[in-house]
Amino acid sequence: MTSVKEEEVLLNLQKRIGVKLMELRKKKGYTSHEDFALDHDIPRVQYWRIENGKTNLTLKSLVRLLSVHKLTMEEFFSNLPKESRKSS
Repeated sequence: MTSVKEEEVLLNLQKRIGVKLMELRKKKGYTSHEDFALDHDIPRVQYWRIENGKTNLTLKSLVRLLSVHKLTMEEFFSNLPKESRKSS
């Protein structure tokens, strides 16, 4: 059973990962998460959930996304935003 604190840490990390993936997508020139998902054979709703920190993505999925951006896990996490954006 996870504590409330652990759950908050997980949710914060999911949001930070999502923000970083959104930044990477935009750097590739994609203004739409849907276009990016379609071009890289990723379910659109699933990718939206990842970018918005709404899902606990697997390492396999993260590695796949990072390969699209030609990043290692180390590179990705070394540049991860320190704080998540505020929830709306």
